[in-house]
Amino acid sequence: MPDQPTARGWRLVLARRAPGRHPGRAAVPASVRRFARRARQRRLRVALPWLVVLLVLVLAGIGAGLVFGTGILGVGTVRVEGTVEVSPDEVRVAAAVPHGAALAGLDLGAVERRVEAYPPIRKATVHRSWPRALVIRVWERTPVAVVPLVGSYALLSGDGVAFRQLAAAPVGLPVVRLVDPGPRDESTRAALIVLAALPPALRDPLVALVADAPTRIRLELSDQRVVVWGDATDNPEKVRVAMSVLAGPEGGAAKTVDVSAPSVVTVR
Repeated sequence: MPDQPTARGWRLVLARRAPGRHPGRAAVPASVRRFARRARQRRLRVALPWLVVLLVLVLAGIGAGLVFGTGILGVGTVRVEGTVEVSPDEVRVAAAVPHGAALAGLDLGAVERRVEAYPPIRKATVHRSWPRALVIRVWERTPVAVVPLVGSYALLSGDGVAFRQLAAAPVGLPVVRLVDPGPRDESTRAALIVLAALPPALRDPLVALVADAPTRIRLELSDQRVVVWGDATDNPEKVRVAMSVLAGPEGGAAKTVDVSAPSVVTVR
């Protein structure tokens, strides 16, 4: 009896391609090729949105670099609005924005703070005007008095800022004499409170309001009389008493009227 084989032998046979056919194409069944083609198409469909997102991010990065890091959209014009006494060039100098600086990269808050640090400017706002303009809107300080300095005068705003020096005192503003004018100076604040409380009957003949200290305020009038005011409290009552005494017979002959304690007036 012939021997029965115990294992089946296998041989790898290389399929012979027909002349003119792509190498290996005839050896791959058509169904496999169709499956592979559909698989590639599916992979492409899955990858395409991510490729688009990547392309957008690359283009956005390039655009951001050009806008924020170069002068392509740089500052070409600094437009100033709202000036009255201050010139636009003064505001531009205070803003210190370099010509050609990237408009998108500017710190607008920092520009505002630099402009507001210029004493004549009370408030400033800054915004971009594309493609290449920066717009600065300012509100100037309004003078309420003038302060004598050494060889000049300074305008004084209602918040106590001495903001512009002049060679001569302007007409129409009361003179306030202060040792160290400024918004943090107590004497300055007290003097402005008293000045705001004075009616025309006391402001019109006022030569100078002198504040040597917060509690040592006096009014020097055009007829050489002096009203000792004291501190900046009880102003309505001090106004009433001072006007009554100055208009009466006692005040007419007096050189000094002390209303620092309005309930006990001293005349001398």
